Amino acid sequence: MRNITLFIIAIFFTLALASCGENRVDLPPVPSGVQTVSLLGDTLRTPELSQEVYESHNEKFINALANYRIDPENAEYIIWLGRRTAYLGEYRESINIFTEGTFKNTEDPRMYRHRGHRYITLRYFDRAIRDFERAEELMRNVPDYVEPDGLPNELNQPVSTMKSNVWYHKGLAHYLKGEYDEAIASYEKALNELDLTDDMRVATLYWYYSALKRSGQDEKAGEAIEDITADMDLIENDVYLNLIMVFKGYFDPERMMEVSEDDLQNATLWYGIGNWHYMNGREERAIGIWNQILETDEWAAFGYIAAEAEIARLSN
Repeated sequence: MRNITLFIIAIFFTLALASCGENRVDLPPVPSGVQTVSLLGDTLRTPELSQEVYESHNEKFINALANYRIDPENAEYIIWLGRRTAYLGEYRESINIFTEGTFKNTEDPRMYRHRGHRYITLRYFDRAIRDFERAEELMRNVPDYVEPDGLPNELNQPVSTMKSNVWYHKGLAHYLKGEYDEAIASYEKALNELDLTDDMRVATLYWYYSALKRSGQDEKAGEAIEDITADMDLIENDVYLNLIMVFKGYFDPERMMEVSEDDLQNATLWYGIGNWHYMNGREERAIGIWNQILETDEWAAFGYIAAEAEIARLSN
């Protein structure tokens, strides 16, 4: 079944984009079945999905493709086709879809916001930052709005907006490069200019605190999370909340290292625990935890990418 979908994707893009090659982004070539190369030089292959997850994503992809074929100029259809393609692990093709969107809807910041996200996935941080900067320019005079989730939480209640996602992901791209001052500036825009949901505020504060600590602003970092409490009622970002509680000294990090069945959650949690050890001078322990993340298959997770970036920097 998966091969059929990949065939559909390949044929679709061969036919749809053959006559407009300028609409395809120039990505470094990789072998068949490989999405990108890690910061440590390893090939990262298209993720294997469970049958249940694959069937769910595939059905929605087929619907998105049908909508696009009906109206290939429609911005919503382009965005959802790009997002659904990425959920199947075809990140390179999703980038090509959003690139097509930047030509067809030149003033729509969402095209750059979503392409920037997938540039992060593929470890092209500079390209991501350029896209988020372009999204910033385009969204300057546009009212903010809730961004629908492609992978809804249990309450089917989105927790982020278009602008908060641009600044959140831009900050992350800078953080992954070790550009902490630039990351701080991006997170402060989200925290100071937007009315964030508690979920988005906690997620943003987690990375903001980490960037502040890395830049040596310990006092400001502590003040940033001063009013965050363990009893906050969140919808989906409890892992970030628990990590902030570790930073504040309320939760035991070693107890939180227990393995769950969710590798994606493990990647987020373990990076944060390793980060806590690193920020407190225990580099060897941090490296051990980060290497533990790299033994999983969740290479598209932000926690995995962050761990990979840390190991790559320490190896140079």
